[in-house]
Amino acid sequence: MKEYQKTYELYNGVKIPKVGFGTWQVKSGSEAYNSVVLALKNGYKHIDTALAYGNEKSVGKAIKDSKLPREDLFITTKLPAEIKNYDEAEIAFLESINNLGLDYLDLYLIHAPWPWSEMGKDCRQGNVDVYKVLEKYYKLGKIKAIGVSNFAPKDIENIIENCEIKPMVNQIGYFIGMDQSETIEFCKVNNIFIEAYSPLGIGYLLSNEDIKNVSVKYGVSSAQICLRYLLQKGVAPLPKSVHENRIIENSQLDFVILEEDMKFLDTIKGDPRRWN
Repeated sequence: MKEYQKTYELYNGVKIPKVGFGTWQVKSGSEAYNSVVLALKNGYKHIDTALAYGNEKSVGKAIKDSKLPREDLFITTKLPAEIKNYDEAEIAFLESINNLGLDYLDLYLIHAPWPWSEMGKDCRQGNVDVYKVLEKYYKLGKIKAIGVSNFAPKDIENIIENCEIKPMVNQIGYFIGMDQSETIEFCKVNNIFIEAYSPLGIGYLLSNEDIKNVSVKYGVSSAQICLRYLLQKGVAPLPKSVHENRIIENSQLDFVILEEDMKFLDTIKGDPRRWN
């Protein structure tokens, strides 16, 4: 089995593929549909979307048309960050599962601890309220695993202290150069699995000369170095592309970065993302 199709195991026993296929900023319609079709055709099993992306229906159609057995796939979506009350969260969950045309989700996440327009806002009670919707549908078997995204340790502590079921996953922006050590260590101690979105730093890492030099040594692309680096950190990267050659390339991770080169990559610092 190829490395990208192998799995990690969440604390509740659910298996999650080591590499997911992301759909952030992939437009609804033919672009989202075709990219997911190509990903599934080329062996990806884990598809990640969100209600806020606006492409769940296109993703769902691609999943249906693939005719792949449902039990072979791992489908993630997310509750919009702006929703912080129980009733709206329940409506949003039901909308997502309907958009995707699925009987259940493999993973459902709170997209962020605060609305994107009010980053840092104190939404502790709202997060508890909406997380109870995740717990409800987890207990009903409509969600196989529940978790959060973009949550710092204090945000997760709030959930652990005030809810019944500890999050199984925290999906965060994580890539070479970005220091997420505090959150990662907290999640490790609490047995919460880390997924890494923007594993290529929204593409900016691909022009980093140090990463290029390492990629030449291994005869692979800079993107493959970025993704393999994360696998060796024990997390699940979520690369995205609408081009089949890159979709395939991003899955070819059956090599090992030597410890000395991992340590060198660790010396790269800074967040190259541009939130334009």
